[in-house]
Amino acid sequence: MIRSRYFQILGILFILTLPLSNPWVRGDGVNYYAYARAMLVQHNLNFEDDWRHANLSFRTLSVSPQGQIAPDFYTSTGHVRNNYAVGSAILWAPFLVPVHACMLLLRRMGFDVAADGFSKPYLLAMAWATAFYGFMGLCLSFRMASFYVGERWAFLATLGIWFASALPVYMYFIPCYSHALSVFVVALFLWYWLKTRDSRSLAAWLALGLLSGLMLDVYYLNIAILVLPLGESLWGYWNNWRAPGHAWAEMRGLFAKNLAYCLATATAFLPTLITRQIINGHPLELGYDPLGLSHWIHPALWQPLFSSNHGLITWTPIVIPALVGLILLRNRDRGLAALSVAAVVAFYYIVACHSDWHGVSSFSNRFFISLTPFFILGLGVALREAARWFKQPRAALATAAAALGALILWNAAFIFQWGVGLIPHRGPIAWGQMAYNQVFVVPARLGGALKSYFTNRGAMMQHIEAEDVKRLGID
Repeated sequence: MIRSRYFQILGILFILTLPLSNPWVRGDGVNYYAYARAMLVQHNLNFEDDWRHANLSFRTLSVSPQGQIAPDFYTSTGHVRNNYAVGSAILWAPFLVPVHACMLLLRRMGFDVAADGFSKPYLLAMAWATAFYGFMGLCLSFRMASFYVGERWAFLATLGIWFASALPVYMYFIPCYSHALSVFVVALFLWYWLKTRDSRSLAAWLALGLLSGLMLDVYYLNIAILVLPLGESLWGYWNNWRAPGHAWAEMRGLFAKNLAYCLATATAFLPTLITRQIINGHPLELGYDPLGLSHWIHPALWQPLFSSNHGLITWTPIVIPALVGLILLRNRDRGLAALSVAAVVAFYYIVACHSDWHGVSSFSNRFFISLTPFFILGLGVALREAARWFKQPRAALATAAAALGALILWNAAFIFQWGVGLIPHRGPIAWGQMAYNQVFVVPARLGGALKSYFTNRGAMMQHIEAEDVKRLGID
């Protein structure tokens, strides 16, 4: 695995792109990072300081000029409301703990450093950790896709999804969100599920359950991914039932493994349940308004994919061949194809049922970033199948590379537009204006913006935040 030249190239690309990591906490990321900072520095779940140090648009809506948090933001237990998942803080901890220890040591030695979780070393550790986890998720996805389509097509698919999707925004530019971390845990779960699928022991079921719980700790919507072990188990029960004598012994054994899996999942999900108990007063009170029956029977089926308001396909068209490839996967592994499509559809349906299916402030539809491992697998299959149309392998490779390169350049310009505010962060966009900007505005402004990003990033982020506040109409 490590000796593969494709892994080496991926590693080089990761190192080259790591300077893009932006040590910035804003928006929903305030909630995710608050868990890590408050528990590390204060050893509690009191998030008042996190709200006071939040970005301007977040702070203006919740904190008075005198630093008082609005009463509506407190729960019945006296804690500042935080409905977001705690798993990101768990994954950041191995990077933040040594930084905090070093900061405390420097203070003891007499250096004037801020060991409060808000200073640059902490934010850099968080940003680099997010990029690292995102990269590891890509590597695991590449490894899985290689098994089905070979390293060449898996490599191209990995590059395509890495740079022509919404992942770069949340892997580098806004690393405080959970999406790149979710790519890692989903990829790790999928890799282990595939590795143990043919003969999974009780211990392997327990490990899979722990990974399932971690997926939910990081991102609640990942519950849709659990369609894989569910479907696999139901198929196992059906096959046992059809066997002579109904194979009762095998059925009981599978049930015992499923029970162990559920217990392990619940155990790994305990960090979330504990935080819900402390903050909201009940372990099962997630803090979100429950989806009513009307949401489930009247989902927004069209908009999450095709709307100009952050539609997945309209904003990131590389997903189209990826989804086609998941269907074509049935030619190689019918079971994996069926369960993968089922998981993607389940994920999509949950998003479509939510009133905020657009992600509010989002590049493309950020919810679907969790499905990156499936998209890489599907795109790899699509590229390999398309290669059969060419008589010469080199022509197929060159055509695929050119198409992916064009999508990557288009996506990079699109991200630039969104990042600097040439198009709205929230709500629908005008496609005509967007296309005009891609051709005429982005090339003229890109050089200066990149220079500012690497030489005066703090001022650039403040400017972007100030412009966002103006667009929101906040006084």
